Amino acid sequence: MTPLFFFAANLARSASLARTSMDANTNRGSSARAERKQQEKAKIIQREKQRQTVKTISRLLQKAEAERTQEDRALLLEHQNTVQELSRRQSRRALLKRKQEEVFDDAEDLRAKVKQLAEALQQAKHVVFYTGAGISTAASIPDYRGPNGVWTQLQKGQSVSASDLSRAEPTLTHMCIWMLHKVKMVQHVVSQNCDGLHLRSGLPRHALSELHGNMFIEVCDCCSPVQEFIRLFDVTERTALHRHGTGRLCTHCRAELRDTIVHFGERGTLDQPLNWKGASEAAQQTDLILCLGSSLKVLKKYSCLWCMNRPANKRPKLYIVNLQWTPKDNLATLKIHGKCDAVMSLLMEELGLQIPVYNRSQDPIFSLAKPLSPQEQKSHTRMEIAPPAALQDASPDTQAQGEATAVQGGWFGRGYTKARRKKKT
Repeated sequence: MTPLFFFAANLARSASLARTSMDANTNRGSSARAERKQQEKAKIIQREKQRQTVKTISRLLQKAEAERTQEDRALLLEHQNTVQELSRRQSRRALLKRKQEEVFDDAEDLRAKVKQLAEALQQAKHVVFYTGAGISTAASIPDYRGPNGVWTQLQKGQSVSASDLSRAEPTLTHMCIWMLHKVKMVQHVVSQNCDGLHLRSGLPRHALSELHGNMFIEVCDCCSPVQEFIRLFDVTERTALHRHGTGRLCTHCRAELRDTIVHFGERGTLDQPLNWKGASEAAQQTDLILCLGSSLKVLKKYSCLWCMNRPANKRPKLYIVNLQWTPKDNLATLKIHGKCDAVMSLLMEELGLQIPVYNRSQDPIFSLAKPLSPQEQKSHTRMEIAPPAALQDASPDTQAQGEATAVQGGWFGRGYTKARRKKKT
């Protein structure tokens, strides 16, 4: 036999072995796939059985004890873990519902609590107010987590009622805060609101931290220092999360202006109107914090505002005015369940101070606002805040037309768009 014959025979044997190995690998691969499919199928069947068991147990738990049969009791006994889990879920739902309920102190308790608050304010040396959406509801601006709040209604699949924020004016609470600062009983105000009503009440900029921005302010962060442009309309019409360009240009460097709103998931970096420096410095000096109309679910995350690094007896006294539960309730010296305007009205009475009335002719926004260039007059569709003279000249038909217009887009109007889209679908 020639060497060529042996070479051919070896080659054939190698090919045969390779085919055998490939067949074995193929069989193993097919077997593994079939096994994985079987396991997935078993998991799906198990999940479906568990789901049916949970539904059955849940239905049995809804029955009155007297109506349960012997078979029902045996089934509940057999699935004790499921019964315990469903009970935990029910407890969590009940707790959440209680936290969302609005509680009102009766008139006598309310007055007694406000008197206690007034005494604490008079004794305090450095007072800081933390304000939330609850102080602006009297200006027809919905809050967020209340029974009729924006997020509450959207979670229920309901549409949000129309609201023209340019028509909102500082409330009694805003004006009381302005007066308390004027008489040096309040040193700083930290606000989560973007509605600009603290600024319009006359509160000085150095005494105000608008942590989530101001809907009337757009800035150029390309300039150094940052250039600020206060407008008479909501500048956030075209802006959203991570998209802050307003479409208008800086008069100094021609870069695009941006809004000042801090959305959820963002970190505010602007010095003004956020004024984090002023807020943190005030928090370090304060011996009394009054929270007005805030759920504190966001504000609680800002640790620099609460002095939690100090021993408990060295922290500022905390007073809360809110109708619903807040995560800081257990740390509060006093919790007052009442509407902000009602509480502040009683507080001013206890302090012997007159409640100032908002006067549009003295609204600082008219002197602070910078007019648009002729080319930018049509850069927005929002209604402008009418100066006093224009307000007197406005016809009832024009005002009614403005009230019927729903806000679309921007930091607040996104809720309307979302609700309408969901409803249409």
